Amino acid sequence: MQTSLLNYRIIVEPDRETGTEKPGYTALCPTLGVADDGKTIEEALKNVQGAIKAYVQSLVKDGLSVPVDQPENDLVTTTQIAVDHPVQFAY
Repeated sequence: MQTSLLNYRIIVEPDRETGTEKPGYTALCPTLGVADDGKTIEEALKNVQGAIKAYVQSLVKDGLSVPVDQPENDLVTTTQIAVDHPVQFAY
């Protein structure tokens, strides 16, 4: 069996754990639309890695193409805007 090594961008954000509402982190793979959470950044990353693997394996099993990141073509940045009115922030 041939093994392929795939790389994906992951975005990690502070969040609330599903089911407990305790502080934690959400890890999102935007290329696949796969996310998972955890109590720590490391746990969220481990959990999303498992979810990514399961999703990719299901695509392969079903004979579907597997989306991949192309970091050499991606632009990852942030932006800043000015808003004229007071804003309530949601963290």
